[in-house]
Amino acid sequence: MISGIRNIGIAGTGRMGTALAVRLLALGNGVSVWNRTLEKTEVAARAGASVSRTAGELAARCDAVITILTNAAAVEAIYLEPDGLLSGSTAGKLFIDMSTVPVDSHQGLAAKVAARGALFLECPVSGTVGPAQEGKLVGFVGGTPEAFARARPLLEQVCRRVELIGPLGSGAKMKLAVNLVLTVFWQALAEALSLVRSVNIEPARLIDLFADSNIGAGILRARGAQIAAALAGQDTGAATFDIDFMRKDMRDMLREAQTLGIALPALAGTLQAFDQASEAGYGGIDGTRYPAYWVGHVSSTAQI
Repeated sequence: MISGIRNIGIAGTGRMGTALAVRLLALGNGVSVWNRTLEKTEVAARAGASVSRTAGELAARCDAVITILTNAAAVEAIYLEPDGLLSGSTAGKLFIDMSTVPVDSHQGLAAKVAARGALFLECPVSGTVGPAQEGKLVGFVGGTPEAFARARPLLEQVCRRVELIGPLGSGAKMKLAVNLVLTVFWQALAEALSLVRSVNIEPARLIDLFADSNIGAGILRARGAQIAAALAGQDTGAATFDIDFMRKDMRDMLREAQTLGIALPALAGTLQAFDQASEAGYGGIDGTRYPAYWVGHVSSTAQI
């Protein structure tokens, strides 16, 4: 048990929320979960989590609650709706939002949490389901030093590295910046692979050469087998971070760039390509499958 935190709540048991719940349970923590669609709590429940009927009940049961949801509207709703997280007694509790949302999403919400006597942090993370299950995420925290000190022992159970970036908004901005590199990388890799599509080399060896070259991207080493399998036409399993989720994040990046008065031409071109993939019915594929999609369906005819 983490000092001062007897029970941890997870609000939002999609792929990442479920992975976090399973990780925390495996480390001996008491975990309660809630999701608007009850069926999505089943994996966590089988792993030993208790299931709350409402978000308000979840907050009442727990000393700390992690929210990890699809977008800013979902985050605000789960805190503020009549049976939401703030509907009951919240004094002394800790709330951590791990959702990837626009930079200005948490300001008003944090004030409402503080007015209820609780602490609030944003901590979007870099990593997908596998790293979440292994405690290897990287967390970008925005908030006060006081809230970070309270949350750090919990966050270190799911993150191999977690840092306070600055006040609220700083963590969200850092996450968008990291995801910008990732999304543009998938497009760059897809285009690079299209240059060698006529070379007679097996996919696993091809990806290994990319990973061993000066590009040496960590994701090629971590997920190279899945990329190669997709290029070979094999099943790579369920998506962990799909094209449509990336498109949502890219639009948030471009809105932030507009606020700052800067241009992001590489990102804008990548979004156009990803929109094309989604319109063709490939919005649900994982990033590791995107290069295979591009090489097989688009590279010879794309007008980007």
